[in-house]
Amino acid sequence: MKTVFLTVGTTSFDELIESVTRSEAAQALKARGYERLVLQVGRGSLLPAADSCPHIQLEAFRFKDSIAEDIRQADLVISHAGAGSCLEALGAGKPLLVVVNDKLMDNHQLELARQLHADSHLLYCTCSTLTETLSTMDLSVLQPFQPGQTKSFANFLDKALGLK
Repeated sequence: MKTVFLTVGTTSFDELIESVTRSEAAQALKARGYERLVLQVGRGSLLPAADSCPHIQLEAFRFKDSIAEDIRQADLVISHAGAGSCLEALGAGKPLLVVVNDKLMDNHQLELARQLHADSHLLYCTCSTLTETLSTMDLSVLQPFQPGQTKSFANFLDKALGLK
């Protein structure tokens, strides 16, 4: 069963939960072959019921000790633009659609999404363009994310500090 996993991390992003569970967005997911939507809603005030999204099987929860298994099982991850959530999904090799909260001031999330999009690691949109993005997105353009080279960085530091 093709699954979408959506996470808002530990924050609150009710607008994203509302947007993805609207009939139009659910229909766009269904048209792409997705049959199941799993929502991690964080601290938000919304916790949609399983029957609140008639076009797709819906599950929702607030928090778990780890969402790694949800990400692993997903065919598509939709995430808020928090760095931790983005890196966890990209590190798992999953196609990622980031939804930027354009209501935040001094929006570092937009900077992160733009940079990772420029490198072809993810797609991004806002809540107001989510349904259109779900309908038109081309996941085949995404490139795998290469995790940081910690050994190279450690060697650089050793040389810089005169330890090697």
